This record gives sequence, C-alpha cells and structure tokens, in this order.
Amino acid sequence: MWETIEYKKDCAVATITLNRPKAMNAMNFKMMDELPKALKDAENDRDINVIVLNHNGPHFGAGYDLKESWSSVYKGDDAVLGARNMLQYCVDYEFAPWNCTKPVIAMVRGYCLAGSCELAMMCCVTFASDNAQFGEPEIRFSTAPPAMIMPWIIGLKKSREILYTGDYLSAEEARECGMVNRVFADDKLEKETYRYARRAASISQEGLRTTKAAINRGAEIAGLRNAIDVGIDQGAMLDSTPTEVYVTFNRITKEEGLSSAIRWRETQFEE
Repeated sequence: MWETIEYKKDCAVATITLNRPKAMNAMNFKMMDELPKALKDAENDRDINVIVLNHNGPHFGAGYDLKESWSSVYKGDDAVLGARNMLQYCVDYEFAPWNCTKPVIAMVRGYCLAGSCELAMMCCVTFASDNAQFGEPEIRFSTAPPAMIMPWIIGLKKSREILYTGDYLSAEEARECGMVNRVFADDKLEKETYRYARRAASISQEGLRTTKAAINRGAEIAGLRNAIDVGIDQGAMLDSTPTEVYVTFNRITKEEGLSSAIRWRETQFEE
C-alpha cells in the first residue's frame, strides 16, 4: 500500500516509519503525499491514541529531495509567486503532524536537517539519539526554510544564532534550547520512546485531543500561522533572487552533481 513509509499498530500506539533510507529519508513528492494520509488514517482510527514518527536507516531526514522536479510545483509566471507556491506546498505538508488531532512523537537518529528538522519540530514531542544532529542549512545555499517554526519552538535569540549561519546542533544542544525533549543513548532510544508513548496512550483519547487542541490553538491565536505566512512571503523573495551563491550552486549541480555542489558550499564553513 505504501511506497515511502511503513505503518503499523501496537495496541493504542501507531508507528509511521519514513522509509527512504538510501536517500537519507529525503522527502520526495510521494512521501509528501503518503505521510499526511497515514497520519489521517491514525487520526481516524478509534483504537489509536498516540502516533510515533520513526525512520528506517541511520538518518531521520536530509530535508527535501532536491532531485525531484520542483519546477512542476513552481507555478506562476512571476518568479516570486512561483516560489511562494512551492513553499506553501511544503508548509502544508510539514503541518501534517501539527494538524493531526492526536499526539505525534518524533524519534530521531542521525541527521535531522532542513525540512526534516521542521517536520520534527511540528511534532508534539521529540526524542533523540545522542548521535542526532539538527539544523537548517538552507541559508548557506541562499534558500529559505519553508516553515519558520523554529522561533516558536526555541525562541528568537537562539533561532537567529542558528538560522543566520546554518550551523548544526548536537542532540544535547538541541535539548538544552528546547528543540528536543529528551536525549537517550542510541541503543535505548526506541525503548524509551515507546515507554513514553504507551504512558501517554493510557490517557483517554478525549483528554489527549482536547489538550493538544488547547496548546495548538493558543499558539495560533498568538500568531503562529500568520508568522508562518509571513515567512513564506519572505522566503519566496529569497528563493526567486539569483544570488551569486545560488547561481554557482546550481551550476555545479548541473555540471558535477548535487553532492559536488554541497561539498563546494560546505567546505566554506569548515574551521
């Protein structure tokens, strides 16, 4: 049934597993279609109280799959409007865990970068292995995060520090600033995640749903959705601007491949 995810149920806990390990679970169009549908299936299942978002392979996710034909989403004669359409498409996908009325727990190992990092932040609770790394490196390539959710999770000062450079955070650094709830040794992550999931799943479904709704609606009343919309508008202007870095990165990608372009840019941040 599923191509890019796996879905299973165990008592009152559903597990949705990202399943593109050879691509570092980079999010392609198929995953962007399947994950929200799986979350909706779990939401509509009266036997499920809590959802765990897991992943196959060593990495939670490297962000969006840049090998996809994004021009098909980049609609509109105006470059800015086209970029906005693309970012809106990504934001709608990333909000799937937030919009799900049941608690979603992210279980993260390895890289959790760019759009994948935003996806994890959209989950209610995030548990991480001590080998996890978090970050939003988009600015290094002169592109914008689709959903500017980070300031709402960890605050303005720390978000600026991270987003102005695209630097990564270790799992412990992510925990200290509130991006991650708890950090466990890699061999204990799954056990501890499901221990918490089962405890939460013992709460009535009504209690969990109303509590999540109250928390989410409070953030939305405070302006979260409007702030995300402003972020889309600003990001569209950046994404449609042919900066020197953006042009060079795309040229190297076409001539030598995406891996070479990423290496070219990342070496400029090595100390």
